[in-house]
Amino acid sequence: MLSKLYVAWVLFVFTFFMILYLPGILLPFMIGEQYGTIGYQFLKLWSWTFSKLNFIPYEIKGKENIHPGKAYIYISNHTSYLDIPGVCLTVPTQIRPLAKKELKNIPVFGWIVKNAAIIVDRSSNESRRKSMDYLKDVLKRGISILIFPEGTQNRSQESLQPFYDGAFRIAIETQQPIVPMAILGAGKLMPPKEFVIRPGRINIVVMKEIATEGMKLADLPALKEKVIKLISHEIQTYSRPHSEGLVAHEGIKS
Repeated sequence: MLSKLYVAWVLFVFTFFMILYLPGILLPFMIGEQYGTIGYQFLKLWSWTFSKLNFIPYEIKGKENIHPGKAYIYISNHTSYLDIPGVCLTVPTQIRPLAKKELKNIPVFGWIVKNAAIIVDRSSNESRRKSMDYLKDVLKRGISILIFPEGTQNRSQESLQPFYDGAFRIAIETQQPIVPMAILGAGKLMPPKEFVIRPGRINIVVMKEIATEGMKLADLPALKEKVIKLISHEIQTYSRPHSEGLVAHEGIKS
């Protein structure tokens, strides 16, 4: 019963404050891209409210690795819908995430996705090509982008799913730096396979930027492997003490 009440509370907070802040989020994006920073600040406010009222704190490390005056390609693992508020609280400037078209169907939130994100239909090669071209154009205008290179939330038993090449191709072709991020613990609080939400802490680690100046497409596999290793290392480092603590607890109990 408590679990059901908590889920109902989370849904209420999500919807009520999304509607409350909706004019501040949507109107700046609709007026013009130069006002996107205002809309993004309201998204950060909604994320902060969602975090505080639902007892889901985000502990962020490495924010000093982000220089607000630069446009980055943020690359992160993806295990839960709870990743999105964490990204909003982490990145100080406005960003344009690459979002799958299914997110447009979420009530209220879908309106924001249409205006603040770049939509891609993964089943259409033409849609993917257009979205990649749009992402490049956004970077040229000095706005950072966010890509989850796994393509969707990780529903496997592996720490990471295989990464698509798109984010790394964009980085090399635009010569823009990559900032890897690891989001840790979100999948346990809101698993992608279940309609379950739990309170708890989520950790976000922002790593140092990876320069791509001078790289060619032949360097793409090595660049991708480097980012995979960095994110994987953070996931394994986070998982190790948690698993050790569980073993110790079970040992005491037995």
